[in-house]
Amino acid sequence: MTSTLRPDGTTEAVKRPGRWLALSVLVLAVLLVAVDATVLGLATPYITEDLEPSGTQLLWIGDVYSFVIAGLLVSMGSLGDRIGRKRILLAGATAFGALSVLNAYATTPELMIAARALLGVAGATLMPATLALIRNLFHDPRERSLAVGIWGATASAGAAVGPIAGGALLEHFWWGSVFLINLPVMAVLVLVGARLLPESRNPDPGPWDLPGVLLSLAGMVGIVYAVKETAAHGAAWDAAAAGLLGAAALYGFVRRQLTLPKPLLDVRLFRRRGFSGAVLADLLTILGLSGLVFFLSQYLQLVQGRRPLEAGLAELPAAVGAVAAGLVAGRAARRLSVRAVVSGGLAAVGLALAALTVIDRSTGYPLLGAALLVVGTGAGFSFTVTADVILSGVPREQAGAASAVSETAYELGAALGIALLGSVVTGVYRGFTGPAGTPAAAHESLGGAVEAAAHLPAPTSAALLDAARQAFVDGLALAAGLGAAVLLAASAAAWFLLRGQRLEGGAEHP
Repeated sequence: MTSTLRPDGTTEAVKRPGRWLALSVLVLAVLLVAVDATVLGLATPYITEDLEPSGTQLLWIGDVYSFVIAGLLVSMGSLGDRIGRKRILLAGATAFGALSVLNAYATTPELMIAARALLGVAGATLMPATLALIRNLFHDPRERSLAVGIWGATASAGAAVGPIAGGALLEHFWWGSVFLINLPVMAVLVLVGARLLPESRNPDPGPWDLPGVLLSLAGMVGIVYAVKETAAHGAAWDAAAAGLLGAAALYGFVRRQLTLPKPLLDVRLFRRRGFSGAVLADLLTILGLSGLVFFLSQYLQLVQGRRPLEAGLAELPAAVGAVAAGLVAGRAARRLSVRAVVSGGLAAVGLALAALTVIDRSTGYPLLGAALLVVGTGAGFSFTVTADVILSGVPREQAGAASAVSETAYELGAALGIALLGSVVTGVYRGFTGPAGTPAAAHESLGGAVEAAAHLPAPTSAALLDAARQAFVDGLALAAGLGAAVLLAASAAAWFLLRGQRLEGGAEHP
């Protein structure tokens, strides 16, 4: 085994040669996942037209990837600690590229959902490995803060590159092409990473706990499925049963981990207020944002009539703000305090979402662009600092599992956000009153209404589109208000839970 750091933490270990070049390879993996997550929103209208999914199937296409990742992140992070983080990263990147091809050529909604789920399995190997390798590459606290900032900034840059590149592709090719842009990134990552990345693993990991893996997966999927189905269709026995089984599985997972000498996840970490506060802040932030972000591309294209590339460029301010904030977040947290930076960032995001409650079909870009810039900046400050808090709070040998907790909060928040806020948008949208002759498919999604309107007489088509777009915007405004409430609550929680928390290498603050 090649260790990334000497156990004694000497200066030579801290200042490992080539660490910044190795970081450049790690951020490619982040770029891979971020691009995939953002291009789907732009492609959704085209997927709707081609595959004709129902409203529920469309939500599954959007969130099954996050369901699977949320269920497997801890297991895959722990597996990387055991078999080697470099090994699992390169294997996951190869699988991610191959499965992107399957997504690109899906021919039915069911196949698309299955392909997204398999992509989630591969994606679960990537993010924990990248953060864990950063923890082991950068032992100096200030260097690690900058490295984590670059890691987060790259994720944000990927969020910008995805829509722009995807929009350019959709101008000239079919929707499947947006998934194929993963292939060149994957190829560079694997070929260069095999040479540059050092291997690291837990020297005394214990056996991999397969029952724990299954309990974790069953618990996460069961609970998220229950929330999603209840939000979409109201209380029902099958959703309640799934939720109860999920809760029982997670309870069994926690109990099992407490009894194992070498657990998949040391759940005692959650007794640390700073660790728990950082994880909760991440989960609530993404929950409040994801439902809105998922539908924003549809608003820009199907309501305001922007072309795919134009819609991608319209979302650029969020990434610009996040990149800028991520690069200075560590320094700001040391100069001010962890809780001030995290809580202030979340409050800014909440206020920006509140401003979007006045959105209508003709809302000008200055309001949209300014709100997106504030959202990106606030999220960039918060996510970078919470990731640093989580990483610095655990020993290096547990970096993979701890990183997985951070990413689980992110993916679980995304799944719940799409399920809850997405269901709010869908629920409001389905209630619109269309003209006589409106087909049922028009009530499933806005893309379905646009497709149906193309086959109706001009007066009926115009009336249908007018009613459908107004209902969609009403749902989007309501989702923005709910997201704002969640973000402001997260800001308040972070202020109390992160009291006294500090980053390594900085002074403690009250």
